[in-house]
Amino acid sequence: MTADPMDRIAAALERMAPAPLTAPDFDTADAFVWHVSPDRLEPVGTVNGVGMDLLVGIDRSRDTLLANTQQFARGLSANNALLWGARGMGKSSLVKAVHAAVRAEGLPLKIVELQREDLPSVGRLLNLLRGADARFLLFCDDLSFGHDDQHYKSLKAVLDGGIEGRPDNVVFYATSNRRHLMPRDMIENERSSAINPSEAVEEKVSLSDRFGLWLGFHPCDQDEYLSMIRGYCDAYGVEIDDATLRAEAIEWQATRGARSGRVAWQYFTDLAGRRGIRV
Repeated sequence: MTADPMDRIAAALERMAPAPLTAPDFDTADAFVWHVSPDRLEPVGTVNGVGMDLLVGIDRSRDTLLANTQQFARGLSANNALLWGARGMGKSSLVKAVHAAVRAEGLPLKIVELQREDLPSVGRLLNLLRGADARFLLFCDDLSFGHDDQHYKSLKAVLDGGIEGRPDNVVFYATSNRRHLMPRDMIENERSSAINPSEAVEEKVSLSDRFGLWLGFHPCDQDEYLSMIRGYCDAYGVEIDDATLRAEAIEWQATRGARSGRVAWQYFTDLAGRRGIRV
């Protein structure tokens, strides 16, 4: 007997539909990366990060973020955090270092990295994390929005959670070079062309207001820059006298036209390689 055409279509669609996403075994790792197409959480064996003692010149931000993360890991109330400011000053390094420090205390905290371009899938990710026993630090690095970028609407699902609310076992940390997550010229253009300028950009600018914790990172001065490098040298056993370090490090920064924690690490990587030391 020939099957009904509608039954055949329904059977074909069922075969094409992706299988329901199942949560991984969260005990297998402390860190995961969220991927889409298909949706999956991939465990990360070793997180690329540095110890908090090597993050120089950001003591206040370090202590504030660590305290907030400890509260969350202990099941207490905590805020979503936006780390914004100068490039290469340790924003993402601090998030990973804080996670490592909290884990070292024996607190049950996982970190899940989410790419900005995958924000539209965040609702599916939150549903997956909502039913887990662990507590999750959801991390989005280098978050910003450009002209005609609608991804910011998906971010509200993380910060506000809609009707369901953000899962109690999830907190969201983001880093950005922009305080309001969007270019200044975009804000000014929308203000100048709007009937009501104050309302024209309110929806987008208010995204940053939804973060309960703002931590600003500013360019380092020369003494902080040299202190960073000396800290790396001490930590990895690279011997160099102060005069030589100062002369080489200042020349290195001059060739790059910038001075930051990232530039300090790049100089140290070169120095350690020349001295035959692996880092």
